[in-house]
Amino acid sequence: MKPRLDGEAAATGRPRATSRAELERLGFDLFARQGFDNTTVDDIAAAARIGRRTFFRYFASKSDLVWGDFEQHLLRLKGLLERADPGVPMMDALCDAVVEFNRFDPVDVPWHAQRMELILGVPTLQADATLRYASWRAIVADFVSRRTGLPPTAMLPQLIGHSVLAAAVTAYEQWLSVAEADLSDLLRQAITQLDTGFGSAVGRKSTSSAS
Repeated sequence: MKPRLDGEAAATGRPRATSRAELERLGFDLFARQGFDNTTVDDIAAAARIGRRTFFRYFASKSDLVWGDFEQHLLRLKGLLERADPGVPMMDALCDAVVEFNRFDPVDVPWHAQRMELILGVPTLQADATLRYASWRAIVADFVSRRTGLPPTAMLPQLIGHSVLAAAVTAYEQWLSVAEADLSDLLRQAITQLDTGFGSAVGRKSTSSAS
């Protein structure tokens, strides 16, 4: 009889999880039932019928499971911006890329919603989010740099990177809290509002009105 390696359970009952996607969904199911903080890597590995070492071949940590293949997603955003039509105004091109970047197959939308609820709502994931958001902003800043001729570290590229990220996060918060909301529409509204400025939305008060 061949000995089991890595502490893995015998292959009886439900088959072992053998892909990143399968592990993610098992992890999300446990997070929904037990909470993120109360779920351990061992819990996920046991549910997947694999050992800890096998889990770590797919994900470096429990937090990485929540984010999925984030580096690959960043490469997709970078590609969308690199292929943007130079004739399209910068903010329009940026808006189109962000909307497309956040477009998902309808069957994957519930899983993505659960992912974003964890990312935006679990305090222990916030420190990890800070590093990943910095990478996202850097891609946007590089795009603005190419369009404006300014260094990526200059104020305008950095400001647009921070602002567009804030707009995207706000759109996601609205999407998660408003039934039947359309994510693409919310993202486009938020980024378009950045482009036009807030004055048109809230009105401008005269400084002399109190005199």
